[in-house]
Amino acid sequence: MTVAAEGSPPFRLAGSRRSPLLQSEAVQGFALISPTFVYALILLVLPILVVIAHSFWTQNYLTIDHTFTLENYRIALTEPIYRDLLWRSLYISLTVSLLTVALAYPIAYFISFHGGRHKSLWLFLITIPFWTSYLLRVMSWKVILGYNGVLNSGLMGLGVIDEPSTALLYNSSAVIITLTHAWATFAILPIFVSLEKVDRTLVEAATDLGDGPLRSFLRVTLPLSAPGVISAALIVMIPTVGDYVTPKLVGGKDGVMIANAIQAQFGKASNWPLGAALSVTTMIIVSLMAGATVLVIRALQRLAR
Repeated sequence: MTVAAEGSPPFRLAGSRRSPLLQSEAVQGFALISPTFVYALILLVLPILVVIAHSFWTQNYLTIDHTFTLENYRIALTEPIYRDLLWRSLYISLTVSLLTVALAYPIAYFISFHGGRHKSLWLFLITIPFWTSYLLRVMSWKVILGYNGVLNSGLMGLGVIDEPSTALLYNSSAVIITLTHAWATFAILPIFVSLEKVDRTLVEAATDLGDGPLRSFLRVTLPLSAPGVISAALIVMIPTVGDYVTPKLVGGKDGVMIANAIQAQFGKASNWPLGAALSVTTMIIVSLMAGATVLVIRALQRLAR
C-alpha cells in the first residue's frame, strides 16, 4: 500500500479534476449570484424597461401606436394639471420626510441612549400600530380629522358650530399628517440602528474636553448618525411620492398627488403611454431629489464638524 508523500495534493477521484475556468473565483462567484441576479432582472429591471418603452408610444383608442414620439413627455412636463400635481407631490413628500425625521430622531435617540435594558420593549411598542392594516390607519385619521373628530364634537357640544367642519380634511395638510404617522416607524428604526453604532467613548471624550451636551451632540452624535438620517429620509421620501391611497381617502381635490393621475391613466382613462411618461418623469425627478438630499445632509455633516 502506497502512502501519499507529505505535502502532495489531496486525493482526487478519477475524472473529478476541474478545469481552470471553473476554478476561477470570479466564475464561481457569478455562478453563485446568477439566480438572484436573473430573478431581480426579471422582477425589477424588465418592468421598468416596459414602462419606459410605453412612454414613447401613443394610445390610439384601444390600440397602442408603437411609433416613437416625445408627445407624452411634453404633456407631462408642460400641461398645468400634471405639472402642478408633480410639484405638489414633491412638496408633500419632502415635507413628510423632514417632519418624520424630525419626530423620529428624538425617539430613536431616547431609546438608544436612555432605553437601557428596555430597548427591545420600546421598539416593540413602537411597532404595535403597524400590526393593523395601512388602510385602517388611514381611515382612522380620516375620522380624527373629519366629521367625527373630537374637536368637532366638542365645538358642537359647546354650541360654537352647528355643523361638523372638515377644515382639517381633504387638503394637503391632511395628507402630510397621515403620511407622517404612517412612515414614522420606518424612520425611527434606521436612525436607532445608526445611533447604536455611535461609540459612547467619543461622546464621553467630548464632554471631558469641555463640550456641553448640545455641542457634543452636534459635533459627535449627529455627524456619526448621519447615515441613519439619510436612510430614513430616503425611505420615507421615495415611497410617499408614489402614494395614491392616502391622497384619495384624506386629500380630496386639494390633496391629489401625481400617483392618482398615473393610476387614472392606467385605469379609467386607458392611456398607458401617458401614464408611463408620468411615471418615468416622476421617477427621474425623485431620483434627482434623493441625490440632492444626500448631498445636503453630507454638507451639513461637514459643517457640523
